[in-house]
Amino acid sequence: MAIEVTDANFDEIVLKSQQPVLVDFWAEWCGPCRMIGPLVAELSKEYDGRAVVTKMDVDSNPGTAAKFGIRNIPTILFFKKGEIADKQVGAVPKTILASKLDALL
Repeated sequence: MAIEVTDANFDEIVLKSQQPVLVDFWAEWCGPCRMIGPLVAELSKEYDGRAVVTKMDVDSNPGTAAKFGIRNIPTILFFKKGEIADKQVGAVPKTILASKLDALL
C-alpha cells in the first residue's frame, strides 16, 4: 500500500529518503486519479525495499501541492536525494511509471 504523505510529514518521508520516491498528487473527486490509484498501489508492492511510493491528497494538503506548483492532477513527481528527478502529468499506463522509477534506481 502506498504511504499517505501530508504537509506535516512530506519532508521526512520524501525529501530525506535515501531511496527514490514516487509521489502521486491526487484528489478524491478526480476521475483520472482513481484510474491510476490501483497502479500506484501495485508499484508500491513491486518496488518495496527499492523505492518509496506515496500518495498526497491535494485537497487536504494544499501547502505542499502549492510549493511544487501542482495545478493539474493526477501529477506524479519522482524524487531522488530530495530533488525532483522526473514528472508525469495525467493518467498513463503503469509501464511508463515503472520505467521512470527504474531510471532512478
